[in-house]
Amino acid sequence: MRLYHYDKDVYGYRTPRPFALPDYSPSELANRVQNANLLQLVQAFREYGHRKAHLDPLGLLSEESVPELDPARYGIPETGTRFCLDGILHVGQSNDPNISRESASIERILAHLKASYSSRIGFEFCHIPCPSEQRWFAQYIESYQKKQFSDQERLRIYQLLTKSEVFDRFMAKKFPNVKRYGLEGAESMMIVLDTLLSDASKAGIVDAIICMPHRGRLNLLTDILRFPPAALFHKVKGNSEIPDNLPAIGDVLSHIGTSVDLDYQGEDPIHVSLVHNPSHLETANPIALGKARARQMHLYDSGTEGQTCSIGDRVLCVQLHGDSAFTGQGVVTETLGLSNLPHFTAGGSVHLIVNNQIGYTTPAMNARSTIYTSDIGKMINCPIIHVNADFPEEVAYATSIALDYRNKFKKDVIIDLIAYRRMGHNELDEPAFTQPIMYKNIRARKSVPILYEERLIDKGVIGSRAEVDEFRQRYFDELDADLNQSYNFQPKWSSMIMPTEAVVQIDTGVDHDTLKYIGTRSVTLPDGFVPHSRLKKFHIDPRIKNIEQSQGLDWATAEALAFGSLLMEGKHVRISGQDVGRGTFSQRHVMMVDQETERTAIPLNKLSDSQGHIEIANSSLSEYAVLGFEYGVSWETPDRLCIWEAQFGDFFNGAQIVIDTCLASGETKWLRQSGLVMLLPHGYDGAGPEHSSCRIERFLQLCDHKYNVLDDSTPDNPNMHVVNVTTPAQYFHVLRRQMARNFRKPLIVAAPKILLRHPAAVSKLHEMEPGTTFQPVLDDPTLPDGQHGEVNKVVFVSGKLYYDLVKERASRGLDKNVSLVRLEELNPFPTAHLKRIVDKYRSTATQWLWVQEEPENQGAFPFVGPRLAQLLPNHILKYHGRKACAAPAVGISSRHKKEQEEVVKGAF
Repeated sequence: MRLYHYDKDVYGYRTPRPFALPDYSPSELANRVQNANLLQLVQAFREYGHRKAHLDPLGLLSEESVPELDPARYGIPETGTRFCLDGILHVGQSNDPNISRESASIERILAHLKASYSSRIGFEFCHIPCPSEQRWFAQYIESYQKKQFSDQERLRIYQLLTKSEVFDRFMAKKFPNVKRYGLEGAESMMIVLDTLLSDASKAGIVDAIICMPHRGRLNLLTDILRFPPAALFHKVKGNSEIPDNLPAIGDVLSHIGTSVDLDYQGEDPIHVSLVHNPSHLETANPIALGKARARQMHLYDSGTEGQTCSIGDRVLCVQLHGDSAFTGQGVVTETLGLSNLPHFTAGGSVHLIVNNQIGYTTPAMNARSTIYTSDIGKMINCPIIHVNADFPEEVAYATSIALDYRNKFKKDVIIDLIAYRRMGHNELDEPAFTQPIMYKNIRARKSVPILYEERLIDKGVIGSRAEVDEFRQRYFDELDADLNQSYNFQPKWSSMIMPTEAVVQIDTGVDHDTLKYIGTRSVTLPDGFVPHSRLKKFHIDPRIKNIEQSQGLDWATAEALAFGSLLMEGKHVRISGQDVGRGTFSQRHVMMVDQETERTAIPLNKLSDSQGHIEIANSSLSEYAVLGFEYGVSWETPDRLCIWEAQFGDFFNGAQIVIDTCLASGETKWLRQSGLVMLLPHGYDGAGPEHSSCRIERFLQLCDHKYNVLDDSTPDNPNMHVVNVTTPAQYFHVLRRQMARNFRKPLIVAAPKILLRHPAAVSKLHEMEPGTTFQPVLDDPTLPDGQHGEVNKVVFVSGKLYYDLVKERASRGLDKNVSLVRLEELNPFPTAHLKRIVDKYRSTATQWLWVQEEPENQGAFPFVGPRLAQLLPNHILKYHGRKACAAPAVGISSRHKKEQEEVVKGAF
């Protein structure tokens, strides 16, 4: 398959360091031919052995017939035959005299294959298209050199399992009415995570980013991530995890995040971050992936990591899932789709499915259409390791294999931890209402920790049951002491910078000569590079001409000047989305492609030797996962201008969950600031219901600006900024403002379509030079100060409709009678700026009108109207625009044209 050519020196293009095993030798190939029947049998076990493995701790799955594993199927008797194994079966070095690398009897071969592939671990790797990866797995699994656990390692496993169970029982006793989503039945999850972090640290990984759903979260926090139990109990009792002096409401118990340094005797301690998550649990997957990717890029940018290690060598992403959510939530599939893309990969994630074999009350047969919950991982050729959670040592071994694969190939891998849920979906549920047989089985079973304790007592690793009971009681008493300390616990926060007027209105201008240099260099291509002829005629040459002759600059040029000036200041920029390199409307072309070689060029990355870098991440056709990914990037690297652009503005609604639960409310819930920018092309031009509106009303509804705008008793601390700017200079300043402030807020931009090339929507360089800044409100430029005595009507408008109104006003000769005031920033509502303008016209104007293209129930009016009316106490603010409608726009061009004429002409 031919892939689009991409220069490997393009900033951010990261692919794993290749690894391949040598092919079979001539003698091995000859033996594979000679003993082809044995080869078929071995391949059958590799492919189907998992279907005979003992994977279900409850034993509820019916015994499956797998005829492919019968030697007779391949003409092999089950006794009396000896085979040469060269190139067919890997056995490593063995002390067993009955089996060697060279040969073995069919009896020994069958026993070996069953032990390797059909015991308590099941492997799926034959679907991987890379033969080298298949051989690696086969050699790893079939080798006799399996991990042997020392008594010290077994004691570590025992302590983690037992402490998890004691913690859950302590919580049940002390807080019987709290939904804590305990880990009972799946305590082996703790073994997976402890093994992952330990092995990762010893492999040189210094950062691990973990996301997980609610089940087992509190166990992980207290017993591995060292979250202070007193702080946890303080929260459990209904108190806030956030100091009272900070403007935040906090979140529920099962969404807590934390970070900690853990010392596993690696070269360096491993820094572990457990990200916050909303109740849409899998939403955290792309956030964690983006955070891990950004962390690795930060290591590259801040030192020599890029010269010494491959992507994923230093940072590990671990994603935990519930079994029903893994198959049911589309964001999982979208995130998997990002895993191997050069501008999104984090060098392979380890996925852990904590498989309770039930979703809330839904049995597996109603929860998925696949045999295993992990099957969707095969869409990216992901190897899958199923393991019975009742056997913690096998769990640890399976985990080590998974991480070794990930570290070797830098690709995703799935661990399907097949367990059960001792309680209901939460501790207040009665699961036997819907699963009586399953829960009769569960309630008759000994727990995973008790089963393992008994095994260690039998082996002499633990002296007696009394020793176990003493350990349990000691930990229970420690938790009791922490509970007593929680009554005096006070949450602490190191620092939090809030916005003030001084930093909101900030000079974002740039030196004239610097702007000219950036503008020219932004379209300067390498020697010998052949651009498309239309690009040269309509993009490259006009930009250079307009810069040199100080003519009006279009939207794309202003954007390039904003990006380039930030890069020259040493900051980084990342813009992602579908086709962002050229832009949906063929306007940006920040990345250009040689017409003869398909070599790519990004001129903005060639401004100076000490500049920052811009990463152009043309994304997959995903909104939900990609926006979540960029949100994670913005968390991790606040010094990077992070932008996500929708192909059309209304396409953001596929990512509405990220916007609702993270972007709009993340700081309020978690005190985590994000400077993510969303560019949402917006404007009514006859494109129909799904290509017109970016649904400004939805974002404004999510904004927390006070309703009473005349109340000065509370300072403005907007959860996000929403703008609908009308000039390239305004766009330039609002982008630079994102990075010039000492705090971060999300920025929603109702981005233009028609204005990208509108002859009136241009700006001069002097509008972007020092002393200039973003203006939340633009007064009518046709009326100089002091010359507004004839104005009898003030029209408030936002966005590109302004230019249509200007044209119509001029045609009627009303330039001195009607003032057009543009609201460039809708949230935070620009009260002070509007008040000054209203006061200017109050003595002459008798009509005050809000005009918009969107239907009355949509657009900015539902948000702006009531607030603007407060500034007009003795006047009536009237609405003019389309009537309320269930859809954003009509799909019939003739009707659109008629409606648009009514909007524009009716305003006068």
